[in-house]
Amino acid sequence: MLPVVRPATRADIPATLEIYNYAVWHTTASYDLEPVSLTTRLAWFDHKRAAGWPILVLEDADEIIGWATYGPFREKPGYAGTVQHSVYIRDGLRGAGLGTLLMTALIEDASTRGFHVMVGGVAADNAGSLAFHARLGFVQVAHFRQVGRKFGRWLDLAFVELLLNGKTDQISG
Repeated sequence: MLPVVRPATRADIPATLEIYNYAVWHTTASYDLEPVSLTTRLAWFDHKRAAGWPILVLEDADEIIGWATYGPFREKPGYAGTVQHSVYIRDGLRGAGLGTLLMTALIEDASTRGFHVMVGGVAADNAGSLAFHARLGFVQVAHFRQVGRKFGRWLDLAFVELLLNGKTDQISG
C-alpha cells in the first residue's frame, strides 16, 4: 500500500515535531539551533490552521513519515501571490520519492488556491535538496553567501522558485 498524503491534525504534531527536531539537531535543512518544544509547535499549528495555511502529512502504516507546509513569503501585500514552503521526510527514508508525493500535493494545493509563485530556501551545499527541487521544476534564483551559521560554520542559502501553472504575467507600465 502506498503512503497517503492528508491534512495534518493536531494529533500528528508530535510526530512531525520529531522529524523536524531531528533535522534541527543533525542537518542544515533548518537553521534553528535548538529543538522546538511541543508547546511551541502546537501554537504554530493552531496559528497556521487559523490563517488557512495547509500542513500536509505523509502517513504510511499509521506512521507519520513526512510533512510539508507553505505560508507567506513576506508580509507586505505586494507579495500576496507568493508562498514559501517547507518539506521534511523522516531520517532514513529520504531519496525514495516520498518528498515528491508531499510536494506534488502541496504544489497542487497552492495552484488551486491561485498562488502564482512558490519559493524555498535550501542550504546551498545540500546538493540532494537542490536536485530534488530541480526535478519538481524549481529553478535556483538566488545564492546568499554566509547568511546563516550552524555547526560552527557559515552557511550559504539558495532560493529556489517555481512559477505555479507555468504562467508568467507581463506587466505593462
